[in-house]
Amino acid sequence: MEYNILIIGGNGLVGKTIARILQARNPHINIFIGGRKDGNTERHLKIDVTDPASFKGIADKKINLIILSVNDKSDNVLKYAIAHHIDYLDITKPTPALVKAYDIAGKEDINSRIVFSSGWMGGIVPGLVSILSKDANDIQGVKLFVYYSVKDLAGESSAHFMAENVAVPFHDYKNDQPVSIRHFLNTERFDFSFGIGKRSAYNFDVPDLYILNRVERIPNVSVKMTYNSKFITWLLGSFQYLRIFDILSLKERKMIFGSSGNGDQAVFEIVVKDKNGDKKLSLQSTKGQAELTALSAVLHTEELFRNPHENNVYFGHQLHEPLSLLAQLNAYETINTNITQ
Repeated sequence: MEYNILIIGGNGLVGKTIARILQARNPHINIFIGGRKDGNTERHLKIDVTDPASFKGIADKKINLIILSVNDKSDNVLKYAIAHHIDYLDITKPTPALVKAYDIAGKEDINSRIVFSSGWMGGIVPGLVSILSKDANDIQGVKLFVYYSVKDLAGESSAHFMAENVAVPFHDYKNDQPVSIRHFLNTERFDFSFGIGKRSAYNFDVPDLYILNRVERIPNVSVKMTYNSKFITWLLGSFQYLRIFDILSLKERKMIFGSSGNGDQAVFEIVVKDKNGDKKLSLQSTKGQAELTALSAVLHTEELFRNPHENNVYFGHQLHEPLSLLAQLNAYETINTNITQ
């Protein structure tokens, strides 16, 4: 069977990285790039997510799977994929947008595979959580600690995401109840792996909070982030404490979160608490956030076209057997993991 994949937002950093990894691992598939500007080959489609009339080329090219790597606030691509029975993989949404899209899909008659994979690093965290406990029902709590470098190659896109969302309150979960919190407050000291050491980490919103509590039913879930620069981490906390972000424009916030983008590692650590105590899984992407996010999208894509998953709505981790997911991550040359008790 011919397999045609369309990456909308394929001219951006993450989109280009998805295309590079996917084509190298699967030279037999056809990859099309969708963007608002015309391309110079028949593999480039002019697509504007705000204009459903521009989607005509999707049917013309007989696309089997749409990978969305650009913000689609009105969920036009999701609605098109559902209506035309096309597989769909989304790695873009902050938590409120994810909840809205998940609700839209839940109300439709689904005749394709609809996959939401907007959690941290392409939605792989919930899949790795289950590796750390023999029985998911025994998990009492999950803490995710994120180390992010201002030198990460994903600097521009990450800066835009953080600037848009830093002033928006969100929830973590305690005893199965949502608790309203704000970014970069409530410091917690954590000893990061891979030579990073002890850092102060602060509240940070990722969709895994919602997924781990509302989907996987883990009663206590939190996420905290630190930057490679201790000063920047402290400064962001101070700005939030003084509510300076509330009065800054989006442009001014982007300037604060901007980075050089020359490249650096990204690290996250999952701490799972169950009746047997705490276990930790540490993951390092030596090429940074974009590489791991793109790799996760590729692993989800390969799982969709290699295995007969039924037509349904999924979160990315639900496509995988957890140990297989971990093995595939470990097999990638720029990913390192370790598990400790």
